[in-house]
Amino acid sequence: MTNKLTKVLFIIYLIALCWIILFKFNVHGFKRLRSLNLIPYNAPLILNGKMDFGEIILNVMIFVPFGIYAEILFKRWTIGKKLFLIFLISLIIETLQFIFRIGASDITDIINNTLGGLIGLTICKGIEKGFKNSVKAQKFINIMATMGTTLMIVLLLLLKINHLWIFRMHTLHTAK
Repeated sequence: MTNKLTKVLFIIYLIALCWIILFKFNVHGFKRLRSLNLIPYNAPLILNGKMDFGEIILNVMIFVPFGIYAEILFKRWTIGKKLFLIFLISLIIETLQFIFRIGASDITDIINNTLGGLIGLTICKGIEKGFKNSVKAQKFINIMATMGTTLMIVLLLLLKINHLWIFRMHTLHTAK
């Protein structure tokens, strides 16, 4: 039962991840643009002459759950295989953005997404060591993931109906 819940939560997470990254929440539609940056931490991250750390942090954070799920669901895989999966999914998402002209494809995003996955793997290992029992750790993670998934869905729905003031503030700030 615990593993089934983890799989369901992982699928919900992947759907939300695609909606967030590929479809940009589809809140107000998205601009059709195609750009490619192959130089890490280059110009696309510079906003008004300053590095946009918010985007870096968000790209890391959004892939932390991926690392946690990968650690639980692919227990027998080496850390290298898990990291490669995270890297590969990130690469596929960035490539799809480029092919379908639904955003900027950036090597920095792939690096930060993979870093987020690595942090998730590490967090999961830490939780398992703290509980000293992988089944109890998985139950704890499932409880946290259920709460987090519920919160994420509520936030995404609020974004969809444009009731999240942070999004409106960000939109106003970037429109200047």
